[in-house]
Amino acid sequence: MELIQNTPDLSAYLAADDVVDHDHPVVRETAVRLARDVSDSYAYAQAAFEFVRDTIPHSQDSGDLRVTWRASDVLRQGTGICHAKAHALAALLRAEDIPTALCYQRLAHDDGDGHAVHGLVAVRFNGAWHRQDPRGNKPGVDAQFSLEGERLAWSPDPQSDEVDYPQLYAEPHPAVIGALKAAPDRPGLWKTLPTAL
Repeated sequence: MELIQNTPDLSAYLAADDVVDHDHPVVRETAVRLARDVSDSYAYAQAAFEFVRDTIPHSQDSGDLRVTWRASDVLRQGTGICHAKAHALAALLRAEDIPTALCYQRLAHDDGDGHAVHGLVAVRFNGAWHRQDPRGNKPGVDAQFSLEGERLAWSPDPQSDEVDYPQLYAEPHPAVIGALKAAPDRPGLWKTLPTAL
């Protein structure tokens, strides 16, 4: 699949905003701490990915009812769904000048009843975009950082009406961020997350 930037301006994928707030002290402090132990930007990107994937539990897996959406809040509160974790990873990567996009998949619910939009990121190295999924591993999910072929949590199944969206967004999709901001709690969010983009 060819990934498509929704803006040709690469600097847009380095920008800070209200969601990917990499200028926030919590994000900056975390980035500095992660950068201390690595030798280059590739190693930093992997360290940031593994930090978000492994130390910030997916709120569905942990049973946390809180809804986070701003990167600094995800890092401070240590919880979030896939979209929130993608925002946190994007902020950590952009904080170290690594162009990072937000991207999406349409996946069927585990029980097969309907679909939801799943969030992940893409990083730019060596003139190409590489998707990464910091959702968090669990039985049946083994996402890994990779620049040599995708190692995502899921591969969409067209037979189940699942979709890989090729667009690379500099900012979160409005339908996703709108649902996150409006949700009173995670169970409420499950009722309002978009089913498609």
